[in-house]
Amino acid sequence: MYSCKKFYDLLVSNEINFYAGVPDSLLKNFCSYINEHVDKSKHIITVNEGAAIALSSGYYLATKKLGLVYMQNSGQGNAINPLLSLADPLVYGIPMLLLVGWRGQPGVKDEPQHAKQGIVTLQLFETMRIKYNILSENETEKTVKELVEYSQKNNCPVALIIPKFFFSEHTSKNINKKPLYQSKIGREKAINIIIESIVDNSVIVSTTGKISRELFEVREKHQMSHDKDFLVVGSMGHASEIAHGIALMKPNKKVYCLDGDGALLMHMGNMAVIGQSCLNNYTHIVLNNGVHDSVGGQPTVGLNVSFSEIAKATGYRNVFKITEESEIFDVFKELNAVFGPNFVEIIVKPGSRSNLGRPTITPERIKENFINGLEE
Repeated sequence: MYSCKKFYDLLVSNEINFYAGVPDSLLKNFCSYINEHVDKSKHIITVNEGAAIALSSGYYLATKKLGLVYMQNSGQGNAINPLLSLADPLVYGIPMLLLVGWRGQPGVKDEPQHAKQGIVTLQLFETMRIKYNILSENETEKTVKELVEYSQKNNCPVALIIPKFFFSEHTSKNINKKPLYQSKIGREKAINIIIESIVDNSVIVSTTGKISRELFEVREKHQMSHDKDFLVVGSMGHASEIAHGIALMKPNKKVYCLDGDGALLMHMGNMAVIGQSCLNNYTHIVLNNGVHDSVGGQPTVGLNVSFSEIAKATGYRNVFKITEESEIFDVFKELNAVFGPNFVEIIVKPGSRSNLGRPTITPERIKENFINGLEE
């Protein structure tokens, strides 16, 4: 495994001093390291990968220096537009170094949502004609130097592909740092109360990451059916629009979206469309803990942003912000009797229990069960 410090020093020696991106579990140790050692003005955790490409482009225009953009390979989709219509040599020709975690790498065990992305990761870079190298510990120094020089010479983005277990462990000095808001509400407990409070026959769409895992575990704990839940195991930021589509077509069912702050920020423009939808049966819930919990606890700006005020401004009919566990039941009891679209922000504490499991049924079965459940 490669030391995070050694890799950071290598980047600095190649005059890479600006970092932007979306945290990834394969890069979490490196991300934690730069979060501690780089000034905040030169390390920006963006809401999505396309924004990081644009930010790095702005950095280059202002300094004539390369920036580094880090992402999980699932973020290629968000990055393709600015990579091809902004940074590509046929347009503005903006050099930058991409650091891409290779989830779903063929032959390496991973979660099902990463399978297809892992297969096509290299093909996508080849199609975009972006030069890349898969990092190996023995060739790291040479590879980084050559790619940086190629990027500078040809005025184009280049990519470093990071396989699983490349970076060595880094224990964050911020691990015990107090969050901005001292919530006492556990996210899994909040999900449990929500399930107990909503009307029978309601359906839930839950965002990717630990929220879906906890929803599944709560159902298991109470020996409840999973056929009213659609677990969005990938597609970060899109759960709210999946729920929107269901609510449109099933006006007689109450539809709840369980969102996270990082996911909501990634495609926050969805709120404007949902807020104007006049959907009586839609409730959008954001469980806000101010971190990307599934990929190492890197901070979001979620606790600095007033999602509730944004919801009001975009047209949600009823808006609630919950900071105490005792408020959850009362708010959802009230929601059962009002017309939507509704928005609920629940401030929860970061982290999850150490033995949190994963869904034990396949995405295909989740889809089939949910479709059948909608007919009831």
